Amino acid sequence: MTFHNWLTVAAFCLLGAATPGPSLAVILRHTMTGSRRNGLTAAVAHGAGVGVYALAVALGLGHLIAQYPEAYQLMTYLGAAYLAWLALQMLRSSTNNKTEDENQIIPSARVALRDGFLIVFSNPQLIIMLAALFSQFIQPGQSYALGLLLAATAWIIDTLWYLLVALGLSHSRVLPWLKTQVVWINRISAVLLFILVIRVLTL
Repeated sequence: MTFHNWLTVAAFCLLGAATPGPSLAVILRHTMTGSRRNGLTAAVAHGAGVGVYALAVALGLGHLIAQYPEAYQLMTYLGAAYLAWLALQMLRSSTNNKTEDENQIIPSARVALRDGFLIVFSNPQLIIMLAALFSQFIQPGQSYALGLLLAATAWIIDTLWYLLVALGLSHSRVLPWLKTQVVWINRISAVLLFILVIRVLTL
C-alpha cells in the first residue's frame, strides 16, 4: 500500500468518525453525567469497538455478511434494539426531576466502557462501509499485515477523535453550560436515536 492510499483510508475513517451520530450522543452523555474520566473511557471503548469491527472486516467478515444477508439482518435488528434501549435510558434521565448533585445517579466508568463499546455494534452498516473501503486495497492472497494496518488505522483515528471530543466537552468553560442543558440534550439525543432506529429498520 502506498502512502497516498493510506491517506485515503485515513481521511475516510476520520470523516466517518467526525460525522455526528449515536456515538457522539453516548460520549456526550457520559461526559456530562459522569466526568471527563467517563467521557474518555467511553471514547477509548468506542475506538476499541471500531477496531474490532475493522479487523473483522479486514479478515473477511464483510464478504461473509454479503454472502449471508440474513446474518446482516439479524445484526441490524439487534443494533436497532440496543439503540432503542439507549434512547429510553436517555428519556428516563431527562424526566428525572431530581436535579441536585447529591440526588443524581452518576454512571460508573464501567457503564461508560460498556456503552462506548456496544454503541459501535448498533450500526451493522459500518461493516458494509468498511468492506467497501478495504476491498479497494485488499486482494486475495495478500498477507494479513495489510489488513492489520487498515484495522489499526480505523482504530487509532476513531479513538483519537473521540478522545479530543471528550476533552473538548469536559473543558471548564463548556461542561458547566452543558450540564445546565442536560435535560434537553438527553431528549434531543433520544429523539435522534429513535429516528435512527426507524431508519435502520426500514432500509
